[in-house]
Amino acid sequence: MLYRGFLSLVDRLPFPSPAAQRVIAFIVILTQGGIAVTGSVVRVTASGLGCPTWPQCFPGSFVPVGVSSGVQTLHQVVEFGNRLLTFVVVLAAAAVVLAVTRARRRREVIGYAWLMPAGTVLQAVIGGITVLTGLAWWTVAIHLLVSMLMVWLAVLLFVKVGEPDDGVETQTVPQPLRWLTALSGVALAGVLVAGTMVTGAGPHAGDKSAEDPVPRLELDITTLVHLHAEMLVGYLALLIGLAFGLYAVAAPAAVKKRLLVLIGLVVAQALVGVVQYFTDVPAALVAIHVAGAGVCTAATAAVWAAGRVRETVQQPVKVAV
Repeated sequence: MLYRGFLSLVDRLPFPSPAAQRVIAFIVILTQGGIAVTGSVVRVTASGLGCPTWPQCFPGSFVPVGVSSGVQTLHQVVEFGNRLLTFVVVLAAAAVVLAVTRARRRREVIGYAWLMPAGTVLQAVIGGITVLTGLAWWTVAIHLLVSMLMVWLAVLLFVKVGEPDDGVETQTVPQPLRWLTALSGVALAGVLVAGTMVTGAGPHAGDKSAEDPVPRLELDITTLVHLHAEMLVGYLALLIGLAFGLYAVAAPAAVKKRLLVLIGLVVAQALVGVVQYFTDVPAALVAIHVAGAGVCTAATAAVWAAGRVRETVQQPVKVAV
């Protein structure tokens, strides 16, 4: 009954063209990845507790209170600005749900679309836990990892929105290479987890309070950096092996192109990491590295999606005898 009422309201909206649906889906990718980047800016500017409570910014106020709080105004603005961007993420997520529902897309597309607002709510809860625990490193790590998961799902949504509902799903690469692609995704997840551990032990705690310092991961950061780097090498090796496999079986050009772009992005991300290590992790490079993580995640998801596509099958033309 409720869903029928929802459909009746949605049907009053303008009908979105396929191109409009893809634009909205692309905006969802940008917002899901962008909120992770702004979150990193909060961390490197030590603004993580610029709003020390949640969901309010300060007790009794949802907005910054200025110099009367004892917290630097800049930190309040940066943290509150990041919170405001959550509304942009919510609007994009709601827009894609409304668009695909109004267009009466197939159940798979609508299911992926609903994951966007659901994930945003989950992120808001995790963000609140992060603030209430005083920026404990593991809460920040979970916050970032869920953001990367949302980027992955947003890319799959974008791909599926662009496919015809009446098409037939076909696998474009042999199953062993499909498994290798999945293994590459697992390796990427390991790289991301190791990266959050490096951050958890690193110099950017998100807040520089001398009275109540942020708890850090008590492990040797050099060891963690080497672990992160070695996992990245393994991830890159899997991608190179996948490239040889795709060329050996003459895979479609679209799949090979996406993979080559991904390899280039991973190499660039590795170079940023090397520069970070030898320059004592400057703040600007942290934000760039987080953005690179989002881009590599999106590109890996695009390669995975290219391995199985839905296409319209041309019906054979009957010739009159």
